[in-house]
Amino acid sequence: MTEQKNQVTRAAPEQSNDYRVVVFGAGGVGKSSLVLRFIKGTFRESYIPTIEDTYRQVISCNKNICTLQITDTTGSHQFPAMQRLSISKGHAFILVYSVCSKQSLEELRPIWALIKELKGADIPNIPVMLVGNKCDETAELREVSQIEGQAQATTWSISFMETSAKTNHNVTELFQELLNMEKTRTVSLQLDTKKQKKQKKEKKSKDTNGSIPENGEAGVSGGGGGAKEKCRVM
Repeated sequence: MTEQKNQVTRAAPEQSNDYRVVVFGAGGVGKSSLVLRFIKGTFRESYIPTIEDTYRQVISCNKNICTLQITDTTGSHQFPAMQRLSISKGHAFILVYSVCSKQSLEELRPIWALIKELKGADIPNIPVMLVGNKCDETAELREVSQIEGQAQATTWSISFMETSAKTNHNVTELFQELLNMEKTRTVSLQLDTKKQKKQKKEKKSKDTNGSIPENGEAGVSGGGGGAKEKCRVM
């Protein structure tokens, strides 16, 4: 009984290592599609309204195990308390609109205003990305040009990127750039982790005069020996 209690006590601080990214946007702009494309590498054609979903990915940061937690929020305005709570707990924010809907860009204005209100003086140090999704659509369907999206981001003093969850355009780059913007800790995504793990294992085998496996990948290690430790998806 005592052992179980101690295990719970030790596990609690790990929650503070979570890096929480919150995704906001109107219904149907592709918030869930972006998150699912990034986490699972899948895309669904059908639209399923979200109330709130949370996705987690284990990452390594400064030789510690922590969790990238992505909260996919509702596109509805019916849950203001949930919205405020997500902002209060969030470390970084993605504001998504559809390039085919100028209205969806307008609907981000109160969200951005609320983020600024709740984060206050900390806002210059918080990573925020304005994202124009569905950039794969034809010019005839587009209502917001890339120049207009960039101009809006500049007005808000935040970063900007266009993406397509359908074609996987800029999806991983979106999350990578968002984490690179973090100023209070070193957080980034290493895209080719399997190759890097294999190279790490091969180097370790050489150093210990051991045999190098022709196939197979290295197991999870405690971090590299570089001068600057990066966070990476495991």
